Amino acid sequence: MHKVSQIAAAVAGLVLVVPAPTVRAVPRPAPAAAAADSADGSLELNATRAGLRPAVLERALRAHARATAAGETASPLLTVIDYSLLSRERRLWVLDIDSGEVLAHELVAHGNGTGGDAARHFSNRPGSYQSSLGTFVTGPTYHGKHGLSLRLRGLDAGLNDKAEARAIVVHGARYVNEDIVHQLGRLGRSQGCPALSEEAAPRIIELIRGGTVVFSYFPDPRLESTLGAS
Repeated sequence: MHKVSQIAAAVAGLVLVVPAPTVRAVPRPAPAAAAADSADGSLELNATRAGLRPAVLERALRAHARATAAGETASPLLTVIDYSLLSRERRLWVLDIDSGEVLAHELVAHGNGTGGDAARHFSNRPGSYQSSLGTFVTGPTYHGKHGLSLRLRGLDAGLNDKAEARAIVVHGARYVNEDIVHQLGRLGRSQGCPALSEEAAPRIIELIRGGTVVFSYFPDPRLESTLGAS
């Protein structure tokens, strides 16, 4: 019994030291590098399958990289609007550059000064009721006459930098849905805002609010000049 007691006492006096688990830091690529990698892999494949043309995606990624380099965004989310498509087509995509996923693909209206089914005219001028092209960064949300809405700040001088003064925002509208397309052959039109369906707007707004890039495309020399050399 004396020997057993000695052993018990020795065990009780031991301090068990368990080494902390090793945590290996996984380096995160710089946003511009991540964009380039994704464009060569799953992002381009997934976006193309969802109807986004590679040439438009390439310009959108370039716009995102420039906004990232300027400190305007740190988010991998990128919204692309291709106004060269007809309004009846789904021409808005939300992409996750890091994962290569297409998170949304929706209808979006253009301004009534921009055209009917086909967009033709774009402006940065207040009172034009035309849509603006170029690179935007999303701001805060608010509740207005269209319900939940999302402010946009234009980054391109002379092209879209009056977006805030013009109250160009993302919002839902009853004239954006498939039934309207069946009735009119096109969507209804906004006063220049990229208007979504009332069903899609809350989901998209919550997804992209607070500092993500929105890139609005049309083959326009003024837009190309903002992107620099490829």
